[in-house]
Amino acid sequence: MSTFKILGLIICSILAVLSLAFIIRDTTPAKKDIGKADGKGFAVLELFTSEGCSSCPPADELLAKIQQESQGEAVYFLAYHVDYWDRLGWKDIFSSADFSERQVKYGRWLNVSPIYTPQVIVNGKAQYIGSEGSAIRLAISAQLAINPGATLALRARQDGSGLIVQYQATHAVKGCLLLIAIIQKSAQSKVARGENAGHTLSHVQIVRKLQSEPLNATGNGSSIVALPKEYNAQNWEVIGLIQDQSNGQILAVAKPELNETGNAKK
Repeated sequence: MSTFKILGLIICSILAVLSLAFIIRDTTPAKKDIGKADGKGFAVLELFTSEGCSSCPPADELLAKIQQESQGEAVYFLAYHVDYWDRLGWKDIFSSADFSERQVKYGRWLNVSPIYTPQVIVNGKAQYIGSEGSAIRLAISAQLAINPGATLALRARQDGSGLIVQYQATHAVKGCLLLIAIIQKSAQSKVARGENAGHTLSHVQIVRKLQSEPLNATGNGSSIVALPKEYNAQNWEVIGLIQDQSNGQILAVAKPELNETGNAKK
């Protein structure tokens, strides 16, 4: 066989392999995005942030972006403004020592030291730098594909300056707490001092109050939560969580729909 024929056969073989690889690559199903995951799972994103931290605004923006991307899916967002940045020149009006303590608890549960901002915790199971969009989205998709073992249902109605929350939980393990978060959906702040001096910052899903209590032994019960003075049902929301206190994992989540008077929709 001539050298040219051999060379031609080699080239044809190479082209055939490349064509087959292209066909295989082209027919492989695309990786699913948020909002198209299989299963009946949920994802709770808890962002620890601060207006005094120059690395936090990109994480706040990412949270808002993922919130838009995941509309219609069982993805829940809570942004806690910690207070340990307040001593460095700017007091974050949304900050609370309670939220810093919650982050310290996660540090123990997840063996993360020291704590830092911006930090995102997904379902109480894993933590990410708050601006790591790809990793956080992958974590959300993975959790949406997991069918949860526990359930939580909530009803809520406003009674004066308080919110009466009725809950029904199933299959929660012993030692779990029910956490009720009162959340302001959005806000803006003009920062005058500190690392973000001169910037107007936008926030979403700001936790303004977090109340916790042991679950009733029957799984059914009610709780009264004092509401912030600024609360209104249109611009605020309520999220309930069942959290295992032995490891921090969130076992169930629910959100009652509120009408303009603060009562649960029927």
